[in-house]
Amino acid sequence: MDLLRNLPDELLCHILSFLTTKEAALTSVLSKRWRNLLAFVPNLDIEDNVFLYPEMGKCDRDDIRQLFMEFVDRVLALQGNSPIKKFSINCVGVDSDRVDAWIRNVMIRGVSELHLSIVLDLLSVGKKFWVPPKCFESKKLVKLEIGYGIDIGWLDGSFFLPMLKTLVLSLVRLSADTFEILLHDLPALEELAMGYITWRLDDAAVSDASLKTLTITSNHYVCYSYYYLGTFSVDTPSLVYFSYSDYVAKDYPVVKMENLFEARISLLVTEDQIERARAPNNDWLVDDDDGNVVLRFANVWKLMNGIQNVQYLDLSANTLEVLSLCCESMPVFKNLKYLSIKSEESRGWQAMPVLLRNCPHLKTLVLEGLLHHVTDKCGDACDCVSREDRGRSLTSCPVKVLEIKGFQGTTKEMHMIKHFLDYFPCLKETKIYMEENDPTQLKVTEVSEVIAEKMELNNKSSSCNIQLLLSGGLYKKWTAK
Repeated sequence: MDLLRNLPDELLCHILSFLTTKEAALTSVLSKRWRNLLAFVPNLDIEDNVFLYPEMGKCDRDDIRQLFMEFVDRVLALQGNSPIKKFSINCVGVDSDRVDAWIRNVMIRGVSELHLSIVLDLLSVGKKFWVPPKCFESKKLVKLEIGYGIDIGWLDGSFFLPMLKTLVLSLVRLSADTFEILLHDLPALEELAMGYITWRLDDAAVSDASLKTLTITSNHYVCYSYYYLGTFSVDTPSLVYFSYSDYVAKDYPVVKMENLFEARISLLVTEDQIERARAPNNDWLVDDDDGNVVLRFANVWKLMNGIQNVQYLDLSANTLEVLSLCCESMPVFKNLKYLSIKSEESRGWQAMPVLLRNCPHLKTLVLEGLLHHVTDKCGDACDCVSREDRGRSLTSCPVKVLEIKGFQGTTKEMHMIKHFLDYFPCLKETKIYMEENDPTQLKVTEVSEVIAEKMELNNKSSSCNIQLLLSGGLYKKWTAK
């Protein structure tokens, strides 16, 4: 306490800003000096679970919720007109007029970062909190995060947020028209994150000349057709980072990302869609919910074509399977240096050969898992199927560094590693990551012996260094002589 007593008030307020508002308020009992420090704390982080949930059933009591709202009122009244940087409110079962007043209070005081997650009534799913228009009129707001329980789809007017750089929308209802107007009125926007959005219309588009980071995440656990977008377009010429995890849209009419540096694509599919896409002679194409599954998957080439300038690309196992239906339209990734691919035993590598052949300047290839669904189309990238052109796609790929993660030490995986060593002509370094003492795997020493044997037998590995790495670090390294 002696050290804290000697600190200036400004530094103490800065320290308190890292606590929840309730925790900061409790410090007022320490001494007279601490009694009014909360009035000058620049960051307010108010969550009703801190206030209500320590005891079972406490959150359902109206009197307790009334005390929570009065607590927020007192904190804001205590702060008066003092400047505020961040205001975060996360609460359930509160009065909408009260929330409006809280938001108006901090907006008037020039808040630069605003986080809202408000549920008016858990018993009434359709009762959403309508964000007041004043939330979209601020000369100082830099970051706005709108979360669960909020509906902004009703807003149909213009917005005035000239300084807003970051917009986060999570678990909100949104209309495409409102979204288009919103983006148009955010001239400084650089980062947009959208998670679990319920669209009011079938189509959506992100068009913004200043946007640099775009993250879109769907609800992985919901696969009903009405959550799928009809068309999805992205026109963002300044974008450098793109993360897209959503169910495959019916079409991607416009995808423009000329300056993209990094992309992470994780397309979501159902098992039924995979079965229909694999059906011979395009059987079972039409479905009342999905439409033409094969056509839907084939249109993904437009998405890939729009990101063809990317330098760093991460693909999920589902994405690789979907790409098998648009191999003939696969673009050339002339700038791609780093490619990471996740694998699952239930998803195929049919697109792997053409993908590797279309990466003429690839330097690093990361494979998170080697086991995959075997078909006759993946055989020129792996040794699963014996064929005359086996390894052809590898011989044209200039990759120098190969990383294999999630290695289980099985014989099949060892054969695949040898296949890579045989056919990658420019390979300089191979890193194999495995978990130590997993009962489903071979012993580490046995794997080590097999790798050493392969090194001796494989003449083409003369310039390749191989490392076997455990969860704790490097286990052994082989340097060819």
